[in-house]
Parts: sequence; C-alpha cells; structure tokens
Amino acid sequence: MKWTAEAEELLKKVPFFVRKKVRARVEKEAREAGKPVVSPAEVKATQKRFLAGHQADIQGYRVETCFGPSGCPNRAVVGDQLVARIETRLQKADLLSFLKQSVKGDLKYHHEFRVSLADCPNACSQPQIKDIGIIGAAVPESGDASCTNCAACVEACSEEAIVLKGNDPSPSIDYRRCLNCGRCAAVCPSGALQSSCRGFRVQLGGKLGRHPRLARELPGIYTEDEVLQIVADCLSFYKKRSTDGRRFAEIFTTEDFDAFCRKYPRQKCE
Repeated sequence: MKWTAEAEELLKKVPFFVRKKVRARVEKEAREAGKPVVSPAEVKATQKRFLAGHQADIQGYRVETCFGPSGCPNRAVVGDQLVARIETRLQKADLLSFLKQSVKGDLKYHHEFRVSLADCPNACSQPQIKDIGIIGAAVPESGDASCTNCAACVEACSEEAIVLKGNDPSPSIDYRRCLNCGRCAAVCPSGALQSSCRGFRVQLGGKLGRHPRLARELPGIYTEDEVLQIVADCLSFYKKRSTDGRRFAEIFTTEDFDAFCRKYPRQKCE
C-alpha cells in the first residue's frame, strides 16, 4: 500500500523493533476503512485506537521466538517444546496480577516480563535485550572418524574457529571463538566432527529504553529442564524484588548474576 511522505515520517518516530508490526496494522485498518493511500490521518487514527485498547492486550509477559519453527535451516536445536513449557510456567506465575498490584497507574507494554528464544546464535529474536534470552547451542566435538581435510567445516564456520592441521585425525577447534552453532558438524562428511552436546545458552538482564543494557550469559550449556528451573528462579527473584514496575534488568545486580553463576555452573558435555 502506498504511503504519503508525511505518513512515512510519522512511522519513523516509532521504535524500530515494532515498526514493521505498526506498518502492518496501519495498512490493515486503512484497507478496512477503504483508504487506498496511508496519510497522517490513518496513522493517527490507528495510534488513537491502539492507545485506547492496549490495556486489554497486556498479559504481564511476552515470549518471542525466532524463525526456527518456520523451517529455518540454521537451527542448532529445536526449541518448540521448550517455548511451550516456558509459556506454561509464565502463565502460572500470574505476572499480570503482580504488575497490577505493583505498578501505580496504567500498565504499559514495557512493564511486561520478556523472554526470547532463538534456535541458533544468529539470534533473530534478539535475546540479548530481553529479561531472559535463550539461545540454542550445538557444541562441536571430535568424532570417531578421521578428518579427510576437505575443509567443509572451515568454510562453514563464520567465526574462523576451526583449523586443519595436516594429518591430524580431527580439526582443531578454538572454543574461545566458537558460538556453538553446530554448522561445522552438520557439513562434515566423514564424521570427524559431531554435535554430541546440544542444549541452550541462557542470558539474563537485557533491556532497551533510556538506559539500555545487554544481557549477561551464564557459563553453561543447559538442558530444557535446567532452563525451566533458571526461568523459575528468575521469576521468583523478580516478584520478590521488583517494585512499581521496575524491570528485571534494573534490579538484577552483578552480585545477583554471580549468585546465579554459582548455582548454575559450567556444564560438561557428555
């Protein structure tokens, strides 16, 4: 649908991470109203309806996912079941009632507790800026077969974390560079590399806003059950500490993060 230049300028004032969604909503309502072109009037009309009705859309939490379930070829793990289990856990926490009791005045979207799950380190769902960010991981390890030096793994690795060393039976992996995406093992034709350890990385305490902050990553690769326990501990911490709608990232200190690291230390792949 065509937009006037003035309407496009208004759209630019919308935060970039919801701009696409806002555009779609404005166009939908303009079409329903029989408008062939989006003008500032249509943008403002949608904004007015949104502000009047957004209270009904607030549920206390948001769970965001990447494009993995749509058939993304980059998935390090399949996190569909974990998403459903996290959603159930968030529903039981009844964060909407908690926020209604805690926040003075009307609830806003930024009050909601946000969890994001990405099935690979490309992290399309932006877990680094959410209260809890979860990233699928497939840790590469040496397999039983010998390396044929085909270099497929080297070409697949965007981090330059793999080196072939002559007649060595296995490629050398620099785990300081490796993001555990699993692409190297997926393309290895001989089985010299395998992803025998699959799980999830967990990042805590990210947010955008006036004082943005990137989430900090716990040291391990965790199972679904361990991730759910981490989520439960974060929710318990949040409901005990948050007042007047303060975000998880605002109350989650370095000392708190260190305590989580001690409780959930680096896990060894088996």
